[in-house]
Amino acid sequence: MTIPVNEPTIQQLFSLRGKVALITGGCGHLGSAMARGLAEAGASVILTSRDEGKAKAAAAKLPREEGAVHFGLALDHMQPETLLASFAKAVAVAGKVDVLVNNGHEALGKDWADVTAEEFARHLANAAGYFELARLVRNHAVERKAGASIIQIGSMYGVVGSYPEAYEGIVPASPVAYHALKGGIVHMTRHLAVYWAEDGVRVNCLSPGPFPKDSAPAEMVARLRTKSPLGRMGEPWELKGAVVFLASQASSYVTGQNLLVDGGWTAW
Repeated sequence: MTIPVNEPTIQQLFSLRGKVALITGGCGHLGSAMARGLAEAGASVILTSRDEGKAKAAAAKLPREEGAVHFGLALDHMQPETLLASFAKAVAVAGKVDVLVNNGHEALGKDWADVTAEEFARHLANAAGYFELARLVRNHAVERKAGASIIQIGSMYGVVGSYPEAYEGIVPASPVAYHALKGGIVHMTRHLAVYWAEDGVRVNCLSPGPFPKDSAPAEMVARLRTKSPLGRMGEPWELKGAVVFLASQASSYVTGQNLLVDGGWTAW
């Protein structure tokens, strides 16, 4: 068997050394784990939050591979008029952006029975922020004559409906606006991937399944477990491998895809 001369090793494929990754919502339950994964793979991480102090503190705690430098910056994807300046600052401090993880999320706890049209529309604005940041990264990549990897954070609830009985009597039902938002993000990913492929910009979606916080009601979690083929909830660290795969050359021939990390939830 002849091994191709230019075939990269698996270590090279998954390495993010020399890359700069920007992750929004990097202080959160899932965002902090994904930020650690990117850093552990060798990337310099621009960790953003609406609170710059929190972002800087979180960035300072990230593991640091040789040559990597991490930054904490303020960024609010729900204020699109500020994103051009915020992105310019990110490029100014880090020199470039190779990877974007659109993870920040403004939550809404109301379901179909009590959500207002204004609240519904506000929730969908999360997708507008994702798009604007993605477009900024695409334009930046074209200007640099370099590729980029854009990772949108979706949800299993962008693919399948909810189980009302899992929430009934405990917490508000899974919000209809959230399902509409995440379904839209999944399909926006496909659309942008097709249009930006010729620019060397890959666009994929990472859709987590149930990853409840420790503070989640125990009865709700118990009910959710019965809906999972693996019979358990996800741990935030279980997203690290997926985000590094999509960010790195390990997924160089992957674009327009929705990677579900859901314990088999959507396989039923």
